[in-house]
Parts: sequence; C-alpha cells; structure tokens
Amino acid sequence: MKFSVDKQDGLVVYELLEERLTSLNAPILKSELVLANAEGFKNVVVDLDKVKFVDSSGLSALLIGHRLCKDEKGIFGLCGLNDTIKNLIKISQLEDVLHVYSTQYDASEAINNKKKKK
Repeated sequence: MKFSVDKQDGLVVYELLEERLTSLNAPILKSELVLANAEGFKNVVVDLDKVKFVDSSGLSALLIGHRLCKDEKGIFGLCGLNDTIKNLIKISQLEDVLHVYSTQYDASEAINNKKKKK
C-alpha cells in the first residue's frame, strides 16, 4: 500500500495514495495504525482524498483506528471522502461514530483545538 505519513506534535496524518482500500491492502493500514498507537500517538487523521473505493475490510481497518484512538482518549478523523465512501459510512450507520472532516487541514485543526481544551 502506498501512503505518506506525517507525525507532528501528538498527531499522525496518513495520506493514502491508492484508489482502493480493500482486503488486499487494509491489513497494512491496520498495522500502521497499531504501530502509531504503540508509539504513543492517540490522535490520527486518515486522508482518503485519493481513495475511490473502500470495502468491508477497509472499513474495518478504519474502525480499528477509531477504537485505538478512543481507547487512549484521542481522536480518529477521516477526511477527503468522496460520495461513495460517505454513503458507505452512512449505510453502515457510522456517521455518528466516525469523525469526518472535509480536508486534512480541517481535521488537524479540529483535533488540535480539542487537545487544547483538555
């Protein structure tokens, strides 16, 4: 799986650089999210701007990231979702569970503002 990682002041931003997040590459994302958690990062943003399709394995990887952050009292944010992925989250009834932002900047700002309030 191709992706970029930006680790900054308690926040990790993953930008996925592939068009599909499926059972073929979701385990790699899961591993990265577990590794970031083990390194002490409790706030994570996954930018899906270049991703056009997510299957159930991809959604599972995102939910694992959410759970890891939530367990550490952190925030897991998604951004750059296209209409297909937004629809998947809606029909999976996860729109009230996952934090979805328009852009990477919006996600980072929201998380940084919530960190300051704590």
